Amino acid sequence: MPKITYVQPGGERRSIEVAPGATVMLTAVANGIPGIVAECGGSAMCATCHVYLDEASQDAVGPVSEVENEMLESAASGRRENSRLSCQLSVQPGVDEIIVHIPSHQV
Repeated sequence: MPKITYVQPGGERRSIEVAPGATVMLTAVANGIPGIVAECGGSAMCATCHVYLDEASQDAVGPVSEVENEMLESAASGRRENSRLSCQLSVQPGVDEIIVHIPSHQV
C-alpha cells in the first residue's frame, strides 16, 4: 500500500498508508498532522497547505498548474523550487511513497 510521509520542521517523520488517489492535504487533516492548515479545504485558494516536496518524490507527482503557481507566491513560508500545495498532490497508481516537508509556518 502506498504511503505519504510528512517531515516536520524539527525532523520528526510520520508515514500514513493511503489508497491511490488520496491527497497529501486531506490525508494530513484527517490524521491530525500539524502544520497543514488547509483554510480553503482543498480548492487551491489559500496556500495554507504549502509543503516542500522531497527530491525523492519529484517524479511521483504531476507538474505545478498555473493556479497553483500563482497561489504559491502568497505562501507564508518562503517559496522554494520544490514548493507545492499539498491539496494539489495526490498519490497516483504505481507510486509507493510521497515525502513532503512541512514549513515552519503557514500563516
